[in-house]
Amino acid sequence: MKHPAKKSLIILIAVLVFGSLAVWQFTRSKEKDTAYRTAEIKRDDLLVSISATGTVEPEEVIDVGAQVAGRIISFGKDAKGKTVDYGSVVEAGTVLARIDDSLYAADVAQAEAQLLSNRAGLQKARADLDRTEQEWKRAQVLGPSQALSQSSFEAYESAHKTALAQVAVSEASIRQAEAALARAQRNLGYCTITSPVKGIIIDRRVNIGQTVVASLNAPSLFLLAKDLTRIQVWVAVNEADIGKIHPGLPVSFTVDAFPNETFKGVVGKIRLNASMTQNVVTYTVEITTDNSNGRLLPYLTANVQFQLLQLSDALQAPNAALRWSPPAKEGEAESGMKKGGMKGNKKSAAAKSGGILWMLDESKKPRRIEVQTGASDGANTVVEGADLREGMQVITGIRMSDADKSGGGNPFTPQFGAGKKNKGDK
Repeated sequence: MKHPAKKSLIILIAVLVFGSLAVWQFTRSKEKDTAYRTAEIKRDDLLVSISATGTVEPEEVIDVGAQVAGRIISFGKDAKGKTVDYGSVVEAGTVLARIDDSLYAADVAQAEAQLLSNRAGLQKARADLDRTEQEWKRAQVLGPSQALSQSSFEAYESAHKTALAQVAVSEASIRQAEAALARAQRNLGYCTITSPVKGIIIDRRVNIGQTVVASLNAPSLFLLAKDLTRIQVWVAVNEADIGKIHPGLPVSFTVDAFPNETFKGVVGKIRLNASMTQNVVTYTVEITTDNSNGRLLPYLTANVQFQLLQLSDALQAPNAALRWSPPAKEGEAESGMKKGGMKGNKKSAAAKSGGILWMLDESKKPRRIEVQTGASDGANTVVEGADLREGMQVITGIRMSDADKSGGGNPFTPQFGAGKKNKGDK
């Protein structure tokens, strides 16, 4: 009977020992100082901006098309005497391309022949008018009598009126033939496509031998930029940010072609024709910039920053520090409500209009600092407060310990691989 009692006593002692060890380990881990991540309050320049993406566009683009149909037979020469191509610099009136004009030349020849025929018809009509006019005058002298019957008198009168009408018809047919000739000559002239302005060819959309068909819409042959020293950036801005943008606002942007170079510009115009893509409304903002060095090429993608506000030598705190607050311990919230009552609520409401930072006091415990917040660039925020100074360390988070990472510090948690390293571990 003694052996079971002794065995029970040993089990009880072992349970008490392991329980005490667990309580001691748990209390020891709780008594350790919490490790905090901190950041420095600094004094520096701060830029408040809106970021967006746009496209570099020529300021004025002319689409040169064809007004007649036909086959492209040749290209013209640019200012350097080379065949017109991509990037060619052309003057106003420079021949860009020629369309086969054989059909249109035939139309001109036909119109000229018709005009000559109508002019000959006019001469004949005028001769007939002169003859009928003389006969009509003699008939008027004789009048209806025994020498001139009534029917003959009326015939001379009718012939004279008919000759007058024939002259009018011939004159009208000449004007019609002249118009047809001018039309045929104009179409013949359209076979030679010239540059309307001085500029540079951005795009050539036809090749020699290709047939263009002019119908309701003129086919586009060349895309011509009038002046690439003045260029624009077209940016799609979200409706939530468009109210902060106005003409004259300074802008900086970069392009992937020159990643280490920053270009400057200003907002020129905000277009009112908004577009909607996947229920997102955007407005196109035109940015004007100087491109006298010619580095910016059309249709590059631009990463744009609208400079809303720029502050110099401003005291700033990281946004992570303004978002952080110490985790509430068990029972603290209830006791705080009992002690502070409505007064505590008023403080928290007032803190929402400003901000709260936490720093470590002499005992390495978080201490609350109320501040006034200002402009923010998304990473840092301007702060003001009597207890703030440059170089002060503020809390941004809690640094996890190795025990937390491996299982919370429980002594009974299995420690896989303890005291043993893998081949790749150092």
